[in-house]
Amino acid sequence: MTLLIFFTGVKEKILIAGVILGFFVLVFVIIILHRVYRSNESKRDNIVRIEKFLEDYKALKPSRYSYNDIKKLTNHFKDKLGQGGYGTVYKGKLSNEVLVAIKILNDSKGNGEEFINEVGTIGRIHHVNVVRLVGFCADGVKRALIYEFLPNESLEKFIFSTSIKTHSLGWEKLQEIAIGIAKGIEYLHQGCDQRILHFDIKPHNILLDENFNPKISDFGLAKLCSKDQSAVSMTVARGTMGYIAPEVLSRNFGNASYKSDVYSFGMLLLEMVGGRKNIDVTVETNQAYFPEWVYNQLDQGEDVHIRIEEEGDIKIAKKLTIVGLWCIQWYPIDRPSMKVVVQMLEREGDNLTIPPNPFASIGSTGGNIRRRKRSLQQELTIISE
Repeated sequence: MTLLIFFTGVKEKILIAGVILGFFVLVFVIIILHRVYRSNESKRDNIVRIEKFLEDYKALKPSRYSYNDIKKLTNHFKDKLGQGGYGTVYKGKLSNEVLVAIKILNDSKGNGEEFINEVGTIGRIHHVNVVRLVGFCADGVKRALIYEFLPNESLEKFIFSTSIKTHSLGWEKLQEIAIGIAKGIEYLHQGCDQRILHFDIKPHNILLDENFNPKISDFGLAKLCSKDQSAVSMTVARGTMGYIAPEVLSRNFGNASYKSDVYSFGMLLLEMVGGRKNIDVTVETNQAYFPEWVYNQLDQGEDVHIRIEEEGDIKIAKKLTIVGLWCIQWYPIDRPSMKVVVQMLEREGDNLTIPPNPFASIGSTGGNIRRRKRSLQQELTIISE
């Protein structure tokens, strides 16, 4: 009897020990399986993350798309962003997080030169102040250009629109934008294998990202030349009225070159200061031509009273004005390079030298020169609007 009780106690202890051991084994197995599951889940997450990165990375490299692809990317042209002389721009989406602006070129406009210029120039360069070409479409007569999407649209919207306070960006931000544009143009002139002449620098072609960083766009009128080439040839004038350098309109003023972009940038700077197109008449200046009025103000030691709200803004406005006036000197040889322009814009203080009067008599009065230029602009074919 005692022996039976002994064996019964032993069996119970063995059973209890087995249950305890089994519990720990089960816990151990669960832990191992959990770790394996977490490891596999982590690997799966890594794979998904890498695949997503590669998908987005592929989307950021210029690629060729069919017209059917363009329809899908734009959701059948649902979200229209704008329209110009050469085509209509729609908002599109590549992969998961890459938004794009897709420009559908007009079938009947031009001979394909704009398309070739865009893909041939912007498609192979990368700079923080130059818009990125994501892809393109050449499907029969259907052509499209796919750019990175920039949510704040163009600089023109902020300096010309009557519905938005002209300098709502603030003078410090306007100065940053001016420096960014200048660095972008300098890169086109000096940072590429071949010099890229834009020939259509204007507020409409300066796009702003989510942080209002400027990016130069629209290379449809661009020309390439070697860096040691001092001039380029062209059969007709190219650019937009009000920004075209004198030498582009008439060889009497010299040859078209990278200095022609400098002139256009100078006109853009003066429009940023004035908050309107240079040729617009205002009561404030009582002048039809703002650049001449603002030069006379500086030459006479007067302040440039253009929407200045804080004392520190006066120095910025004056600096932008002086640099702009240096850039619009009538003859190309008198204009600074974009490298020098960047240095002038980044200089602290307001100790820049006022340039010679670009509207002074050069064999005739400044007004006659200006009228002659306007007459040439009306007579010649202007490629871009």
